[in-house]
Amino acid sequence: MAGGRGTRLEPYTTVLPKPLMPLSDRPIIDVILRQLAAAHVARINISVGHLGSLIESWVRQQDDYGVPLSFFYEETPRGTAGSLADMGGLEGTFIAMNGDVLTTLSYEDLIRQHIESQAVATMAVTNRSVDIEYGLVHSDGGGRLVGLDEKPRFDYTVSMGVYVFQAEITRHIGSGERVDVPDLLLRARDAGDLVMTYDFSGYWRDIGNRDDHIAAVEDFSADASRFVASEGSAS
Repeated sequence: MAGGRGTRLEPYTTVLPKPLMPLSDRPIIDVILRQLAAAHVARINISVGHLGSLIESWVRQQDDYGVPLSFFYEETPRGTAGSLADMGGLEGTFIAMNGDVLTTLSYEDLIRQHIESQAVATMAVTNRSVDIEYGLVHSDGGGRLVGLDEKPRFDYTVSMGVYVFQAEITRHIGSGERVDVPDLLLRARDAGDLVMTYDFSGYWRDIGNRDDHIAAVEDFSADASRFVASEGSAS
């Protein structure tokens, strides 16, 4: 899924689509494609919108992934899941993921758990801590002070932007509808389908976030081998 406008990374993404944001000597989409190829996926569909022709041009010039690649252009924004309903040939089990994720997640392990659980969808999740730079004030309805938390830290379980689906999940997407993955997952759950999570404790960064992008560049530059298989094995 590489069609977002990347507003959190503006002004860079006004001229450069988010999947082409650099990690040292290569863009994030190159890392993702090589990881998927190393995981032995059968083919890769890339859904593009904003500056999509730049993404396709860059990817086609590489031509060394060893996996069939197809591009799907959204004429109107369809959200993070809407374009799934338009992709022909979706059968059985497939990965859907954001085009801006840097992670050491094992796609093989994720798929294995998904298949064993017999779920229609599995969402990869990880833990994140958020530091609040202000003191939080708790008061009652009358304005009386109840408590104070000075610069607290909150722990959350968050989506990694990586999912495994069964093709049947697309029945929850209307023709031409704009829908995001969280809504699709809730629709499937409400319809009685089994939706699972996969807990991951390793490395993950959403480079669509400015601070995470800076950190990801530093981490990738320090040790790219953590994220990318050797050129020979990846292709």
